[in-house]
Formats: sequence, C-alpha cells, structure tokens
Amino acid sequence: MEIISNPTQVDIEKAAKALIDGQLVAFPTETVYGLGADATNKKAVSRIYSVKGRPSDHPLIVHISSINQLGKWAIDIQEYAIKLARDFWPGPMTLILKRSALAKDYITGGQSNVGLRVPAQPIARALLAAFEKNGGIGIAAPSANRFGAVSPTLASDVSEELQTYLSREDLILDGGQCSVGLESTIIDCTGAQPITLRPGAVTKEMINQSINIDGVKSNYKSDIRASGSLESHYSPKAAVFIDLPPSPGDGFIAMNYIPTPNGAIRLASPISIEQYAKDFYNALRLGDKKELKRIYVIQPAGSGLAEAIRDRLSKAASR
Repeated sequence: MEIISNPTQVDIEKAAKALIDGQLVAFPTETVYGLGADATNKKAVSRIYSVKGRPSDHPLIVHISSINQLGKWAIDIQEYAIKLARDFWPGPMTLILKRSALAKDYITGGQSNVGLRVPAQPIARALLAAFEKNGGIGIAAPSANRFGAVSPTLASDVSEELQTYLSREDLILDGGQCSVGLESTIIDCTGAQPITLRPGAVTKEMINQSINIDGVKSNYKSDIRASGSLESHYSPKAAVFIDLPPSPGDGFIAMNYIPTPNGAIRLASPISIEQYAKDFYNALRLGDKKELKRIYVIQPAGSGLAEAIRDRLSKAASR
C-alpha cells in the first residue's frame, strides 16, 4: 500500500493505471474518502467487499466523470432525474436508477437498479478523467473503511483502518480533509416521483426547487438497499448517546455555544452546521483514539444539512 500526498498528474495517471490493472485506489471526494475499483472488473470489485468486510448483497455506488456517462449505466431515466443531474453534478448526490446491462449483480447487490454519482472533488475528477482515458467507464467506490464503522474524511483514517487489508500494489491518494464530511444524498429516481433514501448536503429544499415540486418524499427504510441504509452504521468503538448529559471522562460534541459539562472531554465545537458536518466523523474517531467508552452528542436542530447530521448520529448510536 502506497500513500501519495498532494498527487500530481503523473500520480493520478499511475492511480488510473492501477485501477485498470485491477488494484484498489482510495481517493478523496467532497463527501468522504472512497475505496475505488474498476466497476466492470468483478475480481477487483470483490476485493472491495473483502477489504471492507461488506455483505455481498450491499450495493456499491458507481462514480462517473459526467452526466454524459449516465446512459451507459442506466436505462429508462426519468426527466426529473436528468434535471437533478444537471443541477447538482458534479456534487454530493447519488441517483438510484434502473440499471443497464453494464451494471452487473456484483455492483447492484442483485437489484434491478444502480447508484450513480459524479463527484466534485478535483482529485476524484482528475482520477475519473485519467481512468476513462485509459479505457475505464466507472469506478465503484464505497467509503474507504471497514463496514459499519465511521467513514474516513482524511487519508490517515483510511491507512490506519485498512492498511492490514490492502495489498502492496494498492494506492491511497491523499487530498486532505473532505470538504463536506458526510456521505452523498441518495435519491431513488426509479419511480414517477423522487424519494430521498439518505439525506445529505443536497437537501430536500434544494431538490424541491430544482424539479419544482412540493415536498419531495423521504423513505429511510425503503425496500431498495442503498449505501448507509442499515439501522446501525457509522459507528465508533465508543457507545454514542444523543442529547443526554455526559459524566466526567465522557466525550462531548456540541455546537460551540453549548458549554462543556464539568469533566467531559470536548471532541468538537463547530461554529456552523457546515463545520459540524465536516468535523463530525473526525470527532468520533478522536474519541476512539482517546479510548473513550462513551461519547455524548447534542444534535443540531433545523432542516437541510442538520437533518443529514441527525441521520448519521442516530445510526451511530444504534447498537
């Protein structure tokens, strides 16, 4: 396993060639770090499942370079899905669409749909461009961590958690901290109306405005299996408690205007909802590095990105 910091174009080309050759490449997106493999290479994709310890029926998101690649992976695409793609790609949004013949069962978990995303992070975009230049079509990439654990927002998170599982030829592209810090919004676009399956930085208000509808529906317990849809997920080793007072020696996460209870160990003091999202996973990981047994979190109020934070928090607290 090689870690490449501040990758140059030569490094990006090397990583793209590694993907073509069947290796794994962890790379930054604006949401979290992804563990990438050639989405058309069954053997390479199977290594993602092995490295992560991920159930084989849990689908992967395919990252593509632009909306122009949409028709290769999906069929019968709804007009509103095209509108969403035009408005929010590149960006932190995944669309669930009816799959084409290119999207095999080992990508979709045996379902008749496929998740697609165009990331905005410059290194991710450069990697996709170089991958396509070398004959690739799409990069399958779930979060670069063990299944069910806290998602990585730094390259060091990836190396610390996966170094014993990755091979010598695999690569990690270090692009610094992810700017959003929470996984992409997932939208089911297989029906007449969009349904949000996982909240994220592309909010329901933004979706409503894009496609001019009132009250896009949410279904966080949909029959469609999607990334992060299990009740327990994003979990640190420490037990997580929501909106309860910590005892001395417990970890504590809350907005900066909320004082730290006596004896509690402050893990994060975000000054905005955006910073809360960006730093949330880092704070959970910090609690584990400090070997804390319990982390208490005051969840943020409001809609939009705050809803996404509460979603991740509720799953982190489920045991």
